[in-house]
Amino acid sequence: MNNFTKKLPNSVWMGLAIGLFLPFIGCAMAWYIINHVSYLAKADLLYIAGIGVNAFTQQYFFKLNKENIGRGILAATFLCAFVFFAYKVF
Repeated sequence: MNNFTKKLPNSVWMGLAIGLFLPFIGCAMAWYIINHVSYLAKADLLYIAGIGVNAFTQQYFFKLNKENIGRGILAATFLCAFVFFAYKVF
């Protein structure tokens, strides 16, 4: 995995793509769990775990000195958090 991540171009757009893809997978799994496990039907905070994956990914790319990818992941994290906030309020 380390060789693959070293070959990624250090751009904010790549970080934004990674930062939106990973929460999508995590939130899809949370949606499946919420809709198929009856006692977790009101556990909307499982979506936070899908967004929280970005924190670990961002730290990983910062350690590889891919700061622009980390900045893109940070931007995607704020975007996902805003969408979650809008989902909970409205």
